[in-house]
This record gives sequence, structure tokens and C-alpha cells, in this order.
Amino acid sequence: MRRNYTKRLFLWIAFTAAMLIALAPGCAHIGRQPEPVNETQILLDFFETERDYLHTGGSFIITAQDLRVNLLTRKEQQYLIDVRSPEAFAKGHIEGSIHVDIHDVYNHVKSIDSEAYENIVLICFAGQATGYLTSLLRAAGYANTVSLKYGISSWNHVFAEDSWLKNISSARMAEFVHTESPPKNEPGPLPRLNTGKTEPLEILEARLERLFAEGFGPIMVGHCCLFHDFYANGGYYIINYWAPDLYRKQGHVPGAVNYPPATQPFRSENDLLTLSTEIPNVLYCFTGQTSAYVAGYLKILGYDARSLLFGANAMIYDRMRQNNVPNTFLPDKEIMNYDYISGR
Repeated sequence: MRRNYTKRLFLWIAFTAAMLIALAPGCAHIGRQPEPVNETQILLDFFETERDYLHTGGSFIITAQDLRVNLLTRKEQQYLIDVRSPEAFAKGHIEGSIHVDIHDVYNHVKSIDSEAYENIVLICFAGQATGYLTSLLRAAGYANTVSLKYGISSWNHVFAEDSWLKNISSARMAEFVHTESPPKNEPGPLPRLNTGKTEPLEILEARLERLFAEGFGPIMVGHCCLFHDFYANGGYYIINYWAPDLYRKQGHVPGAVNYPPATQPFRSENDLLTLSTEIPNVLYCFTGQTSAYVAGYLKILGYDARSLLFGANAMIYDRMRQNNVPNTFLPDKEIMNYDYISGR
């Protein structure tokens, strides 16, 4: 009797073990968390396959001369948005422009019939804040958005006195070096977005709402902060956005890595993945306008991207002027002294 009981117990244990083994693969998913969505990759794929405005969108700026011609010949096709402070706008602005707070620009543009206009022209003090905003709006699909080159400083001398003319400088000329470019970082991961969305346009909308709410302040870096913070603790990954010959001939910020625009470095198949996801990436160009535009794209993707205010014009102005470097701010050439109006 004892022997039969032991045998039955052994068979029951064996049967139970076999059933557990057989059922294990089918139950393995129970309690397992789904793989997280890589929102950044989804958004990047959308830009690079459907809306590559950074590389194929054409010029994002309009000169004062071209805007003046447009206003004289087809004024009704130009929609002018001035994002300066209400006080600055009241002091003087281009006739026909309207004042919109910088945080409200996105919602305002969504509220108008944007396709009815040849250009939606954004106007700020120096062309840098609007370079950034133009990038965000083009990312949203408003391809006819442009930034007034050099901002309203290019429209009349009275505006330049409070902006560009106060910021051109050769203060860093002695500190620029002529060494070869340091190597780029090894390719690494993309930053990780966490909007809770899964579709590219939904992710994009969430990013744009956040960035417009933050405004232009978080991307601004002055050259004093750049030099102090970099030398103090290596706190920036500095990106020189010039052609290689200008990088060598004009010199560069010590430690700055050359990312030539012609190579389209911010495509994923090129050098995008060499950007830092641990410390801020500070871009500088000649005027601060292009670097702000590129920083907008990188910010959408989740990079901590900054733009150096007034670019090389704020650091080596005399050298740029002497060597006829492109995009040197030349007051006699760039300030047009066109008429303006005052009042709210």
C-alpha cells in the first residue's frame, strides 16, 4: 500500500512539473512591462523623411531691403509679427506689424490663415530670438516663416543703437586659437523624450508647446559665460558652425569642435549622434542667427542646445571686418534707415 502511494505521488509531481514547463512560455509575458517608445527616434525619422526643414527648407531670413520691396509691391502678402517688449514696440516699429508676446507666437500663427501670405515675418531686436522661433514654426509646418536679418536693427539706426551697435566687440580676439579642430565625440545615444505620445505629430506638438512656453531665454549664452564656464569646469560642448577654412584662418574659441555646415552635420547618418546628451551643446556662427535656428531643431529633439549671442561679431569683430568675413555686421551696409512708426 505504501509503495502504491509513493508511486502515485511521484507521478503527480512529475505531471505537475511537466505542465508548468509546458505553460511557462505562454505565461512569460504576464507582468512584463512593454518596451518604452523611443519618441526621439520617431520624431527624428519624421523630420528626416518628411519634413527636413533644417537642410532643405531654404533661407530662413529676409533682409530689410527685400522686406521693404515686398511691402511696397505686395504688402497684403506679408504678415509681420514683432516679438519685442510692448515698450519697445510702442517706441517704434515697422508699419503694418503687430505685437505678439514671444510665448504666444505659436498659438497666434495657428489662429491665422497662414497660407494666405507669402511670408510670415518675425521681428525682434537682433534676429536671434526670431531665428530660433522661425525654426520652431518651420518644424510645425509653417514653411513661409522668415526672420528679419539682424532684426529691427537693420531697419533703422535708432533700433541698432540699443542692440547690434552695443554688442559688436573684439573682446576675445587675443584668446582665439588657430589649432586643428579637436575630434568630435564618439557617436552615442539620442536624448530621450518623454511626452507620453507615440505619433510623430503628437510628439512634435508637445515639444513645441513646451519650447514656446520656455521662450528664447534658455538657449542664450553670452561669450563671457561661454569662456568662464568652459574654462572653469568644461561645462559646454562647443560647436563651431563654420567652413573649415574659416575655422583655421580666423581662429576659433579654444576647444571648439568644427562642424562645417556644408557637411550637413546634424543628420543622423552624419554627426548628429556625436552631440552631447550630458552637458549643453553651445553653437556659434558669425551672427548668432544661424546658430539659434539650428539650436531650435536640436532643442525639439531633446538636446540641451544653446546659441552664442551675436556670434563671432561679439568676439573678433575687428578681425572679421579687416578680413571681409561673411556676415560681418557693417553699419553703413546693414542699417537701412527706413521709416517707422511709433505707438501701440
